[in-house]
Amino acid sequence: MKKIKWTVISGIAVFIVAIVIYKLIVLAGGYMMDEKQLVFHSSSRIVDQKGKEITKLYIENRELVPIEQIPKHVQQAFLAVEDARFYEHHGIDYPSIFRAVYRDLLAREKVQGGSTITQQLVKNVFLTHEKTFVRKLKEVAIALQIEQKYTKQQILEMYMNHIYFGHGAYGIQSAAKMYFNKNVEDLTVEEGAMLAGLLKAPSGYSPFLHPKKSKERRDLVLSLMHNQGYITAEESVRYQGKTIALYKNLDKQELAYMPYVDMVVDEAARLYGLSHQEVLRGGYTFVVSMDENMQKVAYDQFQDEKNFPGGDKNVQGAFLLMDNQTGGIKAAIGGREYVPRGFNRVFAKRQPGSVLKPLLVYAPALETKKYNPYSLLTNERTAFKGYVPRNYNHQYSKEVTMYDALLQSANVPAVSLLHELGVEEGKQYLEKGNIHIADSGLSAALGGLKEGVSPFEIVKMYRAFLANGKIIEPHVIEKVFDRQGKMIGESQKEETKIFSKQTAWYMTKMLEGVVEEGTARAGVYKGALAGKTGTTSLSNQREGVRDIWFVGYTPSLVGAVWMGYDRTDKKHTLYGGSESATELFKKILMKAHVQDKEKFKRPKGVATISKPIHLSKIEHLEAKLSFHPFGLFIAKLSWKPLPDKRVMYRIYQIENGVHTHIGTVKGTGEYDVKFINIFAKPSFYVVPYNSQTNREGEKTKVAKP
Repeated sequence: MKKIKWTVISGIAVFIVAIVIYKLIVLAGGYMMDEKQLVFHSSSRIVDQKGKEITKLYIENRELVPIEQIPKHVQQAFLAVEDARFYEHHGIDYPSIFRAVYRDLLAREKVQGGSTITQQLVKNVFLTHEKTFVRKLKEVAIALQIEQKYTKQQILEMYMNHIYFGHGAYGIQSAAKMYFNKNVEDLTVEEGAMLAGLLKAPSGYSPFLHPKKSKERRDLVLSLMHNQGYITAEESVRYQGKTIALYKNLDKQELAYMPYVDMVVDEAARLYGLSHQEVLRGGYTFVVSMDENMQKVAYDQFQDEKNFPGGDKNVQGAFLLMDNQTGGIKAAIGGREYVPRGFNRVFAKRQPGSVLKPLLVYAPALETKKYNPYSLLTNERTAFKGYVPRNYNHQYSKEVTMYDALLQSANVPAVSLLHELGVEEGKQYLEKGNIHIADSGLSAALGGLKEGVSPFEIVKMYRAFLANGKIIEPHVIEKVFDRQGKMIGESQKEETKIFSKQTAWYMTKMLEGVVEEGTARAGVYKGALAGKTGTTSLSNQREGVRDIWFVGYTPSLVGAVWMGYDRTDKKHTLYGGSESATELFKKILMKAHVQDKEKFKRPKGVATISKPIHLSKIEHLEAKLSFHPFGLFIAKLSWKPLPDKRVMYRIYQIENGVHTHIGTVKGTGEYDVKFINIFAKPSFYVVPYNSQTNREGEKTKVAKP
């Protein structure tokens, strides 16, 4: 009896000790386990506004999916090959461990694993992959802790979202897209078996690299699924006979998208407080404004040396195209060669040249209502407080209309007008758009600034001319969703009024004229387009320019092209005008099939504007005398009229040394002077008249009947 008693007591003691040891192991596992590590990194996605994926951002290419989204037959394939007793054990499969230990002892080293799915999860998340008994004890402890804290379904979900499938794919969803271009819920039985077979050696069983070995491994998984009752023998044979169509999506990111993607990452930090690491790990979805076609076309054109002055590889450039309605950036190129997270010239401040004239000079002048597009401005060599501007073509006249000054990009009228207006008056409109320039001299009228402005800022401001005087902040991100699909941010499409509707319309019509018959004629674009060219020169250097610009807009888009060297000196200057930038802008629009069929629409209640009337010398004035009944003499005057039918002609008579205005006609080259006193010997001349400027042109020679 004593022997039996001590045997029972010993058994109870051993049982209690085992329980204590088990509890201590579980408790130790709790200390060794950091649950934060079970919150896996998830790839962030960038999609367009239609939901089409543009690219992914990640450290590990992973998309998390709930276990309910993973088909049962896919789960069963993994259980069959990795852990047949998953739903029976509590994290440790003791028979498997004993078999593994026995084989290790025979080999006198750690060669055989007996790991459950729970242990594999622990090994991959919390531990290193070294094969030591100490690491195995840690693995067991943490596995027991996980089994106590999580359900089997939760463990299986974490496992299938974490494991590596090769070729950069982490988790079952990324693997489904990588190999089959489909979501996990659409996987077939044979596809699920192939993915399950990869886990032992993702590279060794890759269907891309080793198709034969991959099929053999898949067929083994299907056999195991039959052995464990998941599929019938007939189904196993049928699935083994199927050929799997692979997608071979090796995640080659489109290089053309990357300049835009960098802007998304930067804007996520600037506007939504998401660090670069958070973007790469957080599983966010960024809905962006990008138009893939426009972005690709712009990128391709920036790779073509023929589009840049002299074909010089070192000439840099920037391009930005923005949607007028939303402010969303459709395309952006920060340089000719993409450098990851490199210098983005879209935000680089450069000398704007004449593209600043509409913003700093002409629109502010129109806002005063003291000027209109036909107001006459000084266009002769003048010193303004010691500053003597020169027209780039060295052509001058006494006066020129604002419209023509803009068409010709004449410098003297711009400086003259800013002199009358006041530099500070002009600058206040830029400041409304949060653009601050320190310059206070009249050279600012020509875009000669100490710091300069960026293409981003210029595009933002030019939008005012298209949008009834209002600007909007350009942006790349429309919406941000977290990994649960909850929207956590959205672009704020707030507008700021800069100019009146009337000023905006006047500027649009004048800038449309610049494209049609002014300095922006270069290139081909079939559609409504308004814009302004700009160049800046090197100080103390007569030849060569440092920056060339074109800023333009259609009825739906606003954009800019800048070209120049990052560092300008005597050896690194551009030769020629702004034609290269203008041609490139138009070429991008044409190749991207951006051709607005609509014309610019005049806002309600806004005065119209027509093209300038240009006067020139009238030739061939003749005066013929004819006799009519009752003794009446008529002088029939005729001349060659100017092509513009809007020109008016004032007829003057000289009699006894007195000049008298006797009549006016419009668009014709004839006039009859009745009741002529032939004894007074009258003579006549004609003067063209511009009703826009209220100015007469050069008179004709005097003609006598």
